[in-house]
Amino acid sequence: MRILVVEDDSASSFILTTLLRPYGETVAAVDGKAGLDAFRLAHAEGKPFDLICLDIMMPQLDGHGVLRAIRAFEEEKSLDRMKAARVIMTTALGDKDNVIEALPRCDAYLQKPIDRKELLFYIRKFGLLSPAEQQEIAEREQKRAATAKLPEKTKDMPWVD
Repeated sequence: MRILVVEDDSASSFILTTLLRPYGETVAAVDGKAGLDAFRLAHAEGKPFDLICLDIMMPQLDGHGVLRAIRAFEEEKSLDRMKAARVIMTTALGDKDNVIEALPRCDAYLQKPIDRKELLFYIRKFGLLSPAEQQEIAEREQKRAATAKLPEKTKDMPWVD
């Protein structure tokens, strides 16, 4: 899976790329213009992105503008919706107007701080993970759940994972 993270906040970009790196090749863009350029270049090279995590409030070109341009490009190239990039809007904005504007063109809308489980839910839902990756995630979640049930003293023991 190829993943593009378009995020102007360096901390948010770092968190998203760290969360997503185990699941595919992850590229980060610092603003909307750079994100759109990376999207177009990937298509020109024949290696399009499968998933795009797109912030809304960015300099140069906001997330709504980037998303409109992405969908226009895909329509111009006559890409089947199943071959189009899956786009998750990742933003601090939770107001109804931004959600309504984004949802017709995006595949999901996540409000910051991004919840790892919710992010992985959508990646699974989009069918972007192999069966082996899905099994690995399920095992990790079971392990985390089991660790969460351990007595408080064992949580501080580095050898208990």
